[in-house]
Formats: sequence, C-alpha cells, structure tokens
Amino acid sequence: MSEQRNSPWVVDTRELGRRPGLSRKLERVVETPVPMGVEGVITVPKGAQIELDVLLESVVEGVLVSGTAVAPVAGECSRCLDPISPDDHDVSAEFTELFAYPDSITEETTDSDEVFRLVDDKVDLEPVVRDAIVLALPAAPLCQEDCAGLCPDCGGRWADLGPDHRHETIDPRWAALTERFRTDRDA
Repeated sequence: MSEQRNSPWVVDTRELGRRPGLSRKLERVVETPVPMGVEGVITVPKGAQIELDVLLESVVEGVLVSGTAVAPVAGECSRCLDPISPDDHDVSAEFTELFAYPDSITEETTDSDEVFRLVDDKVDLEPVVRDAIVLALPAAPLCQEDCAGLCPDCGGRWADLGPDHRHETIDPRWAALTERFRTDRDA
C-alpha cells in the first residue's frame, strides 16, 4: 500500500467478511498528498479536500468499490487565460474497481498491473480516485461555460470589449482601391 495503515485513503474491509452480497457505504473527506492533473493547465491542488462517497460490496472474487469523488480544481481558462479558482470550480468523477482477494481466481489469472488487490483485507482508494479524477478533468478547462475568449486581433477579453468591438481588416489585394475611395471622399 502506498500509504500508512492509518491513512484516510485506506479502508478496512474485514467487517464485510468474504460473504458475497454484503455491502457498506462510506463517506469520507480526504486530503490529496500531491497535485492531480496537468500543472499549469488544470489540477486538483496538493492539500485539496476530496469528498468521497463510496460503496464497498463483497463479491466472490474480492471487494467491488464504486462511488464518486468531488474535488476542487485550479488552473487557467483555455479561452481567456483567466485563472480558475478552486473556490469556484470542482470536478466530479465516478469510479468502479474490483480489489481481488489474494487467493481468488482473478488474482491468480490476472497480471499484477491489471487489477487491484486487497492487502491485509484493506483497500487503498488513492490510486483509484486519482485515476478517475485525472480522466474527468477537462482537456480544455473553461472559467465559465460560455466564456467568449480573447479577440484574435487585439488580445482583449471579449467579455470586457462589448458587442460592438471590431477591427477593420482589408484584403491586401483591395487596399489600393480602398485608399482611392478614401481620397475621393475626403476631397
């Protein structure tokens, strides 16, 4: 296990026994030990509080762990480059994972990197939650769903510029003709 026995990420499953059909709900708030995500784009910051709502179910081959994790995120908007604050934004991720019993057929027939295993009747939720959260993070994070982004000509934020903001662009092939009409109007 990646954490000590008394880590909030580690859950003891002994009270479930090995009788299929028994289940236990668990709600817990845990702190992330390292940032999760892509630094400079979008992350769950180190020390963030992650809310876990988990169902542990005893099945023939092990313990099926399913649930949701909700965590605050910080980063930068991909359209307007404004900061995304963890106070205002979060990510929700669902996960389902089988933790195989040490002597189960699943444990014996599956490569070590393809399935999680129970160790001393305990499950470590950190890698499962981390994988689910990282996959749930947006590839192009937005500060708001309807963020208009930046003006491609001047770099100003469309939200600050207003609806009448425009830049006159003239096709270089017509530039001489445009200059001729300006001269005629000015005379």
